[in-house]
Order: sequence, then C-alpha cells, then structure tokens
Amino acid sequence: MKLKILMVEDDQSVAEMMGMFFEKEGWTMDVATDGEQAVKMFAKNPDQYDLITLDLNLPKKDGIQVAKDVCAISPQIPIIMLTARSSEEEQIQGFNAGADDYVSKPFSPLALIARIKALQRRIRIDDHKEQSKETKEAEKFDVETAHTQISKSRREVLYDGKYVQNITPKEFDLLYTMAQKPKQVFSREQLLEAVWGYDYYGEDRTVDAHIKKLRQKLETVGADVIQTVWGVGYKFDDS
Repeated sequence: MKLKILMVEDDQSVAEMMGMFFEKEGWTMDVATDGEQAVKMFAKNPDQYDLITLDLNLPKKDGIQVAKDVCAISPQIPIIMLTARSSEEEQIQGFNAGADDYVSKPFSPLALIARIKALQRRIRIDDHKEQSKETKEAEKFDVETAHTQISKSRREVLYDGKYVQNITPKEFDLLYTMAQKPKQVFSREQLLEAVWGYDYYGEDRTVDAHIKKLRQKLETVGADVIQTVWGVGYKFDDS
C-alpha cells in the first residue's frame, strides 16, 4: 500500500536516510525542517498525507505544539513521535497532544518502518479514505451494547445515537478492545499488549494518559462507560 508521509525533522541526514528507506517501500514523503513549516505544509492540503513522523525537538515550534496544531486541523491523522526513551514526560505530553506511537532516538530505520506498518494495519488508512458516505451508512457495527455502537472499519463510535468526535487511532483501539468484552477488567499491561503491540516499551502511564483523553471525549455525549478498577486496570460497562 502506498503512503505519503510528512516527516518533520530538522536533521537533514536523518531525513535523507529515511527517504531512501521509504522509497524502497514505495512510499513518498515531504520534509518539514521546523515546526512552523510543518503546520503550514499540513494545513495547505491535509488529505494528501497518510501519516506524520514528528521529532519533538524542533526549531520555531516544538513537536508537542505541532501535534496539537495538526490534530486541530485533522484529528484522525496518525502521528508517530521521535523522542529520547529517557524522556518519559515528553512521551506522555506527546500522547496527550495526539500522538499515536513513538520511536526512540537514535532509532533503527527498520524499527520506524515496522511502527508505520503496524499503525497502518490498525487504522486501515486506505480503506478509511475510499469508503463512500453511502457505504458507511449501510455497514453494520462491529460492537453493539446497551448504549454504544462501534464500527472498526469506519472508526466510528456512537453513544445513544450521538457520534463521539475526534477520537485518535489509539483511543479508538483502547475503547474497541474493552467494548468487545463488556465488564471484563483489563490490566494496563494487557491494554499495552493489545493496542501498542508486544514490542512496545512504554509505561503504564501511557495507558492512563490515553484513557483520560478518551473519557473526556466520551463525556461530550454523556458517555461514562470506562470504569477504573483500582489496583487492577480498566473495564467497559455501559449497562
């Protein structure tokens, strides 16, 4: 599947190296070398990009603010942040700003490509773009509970008939994972495994940060469906 990537990276050697690896995958990319340029490039034509790789330490505007700005333009755009593994606080800030995953710097080009492919599989980028409005309306929901309806292919969540807006890919995957098994308690480790994958090296706080943002978005339609089970983890219950 062909992708067009916006790589936000001020290190020219890194950008050139990844350009060669992306070309081998049949992908194309544009490069922004500072935060302000990245937002301007994305805002000009958001639909042309399938994914953003975003360095945190950028001139003019840092990666956290860039993530917030691009998500304000297109909340569904997948973002992979590039950051130092030791900077846990930056990782949490990045997730809160809208990032879906991160890769530690210095990183292996093959590791970044693997992350992109994994994220691509989860959100079905191409299918999401090609579906017509009529097809969306005709499709069935994958999960239907007392008040909640979820379509995985359309990445849609409804609560009592109201659409939950601006859910990021990782937030959707968390909700979908739990909603498939209502009232079952999931530990943070289980959610990391299910949503981020077996090779993810994140912390439990990553799950907590995403759950917090997901709850805020669900609350906009009156949905209080994610419960904390103290000392264990979380569960979905809308009964």
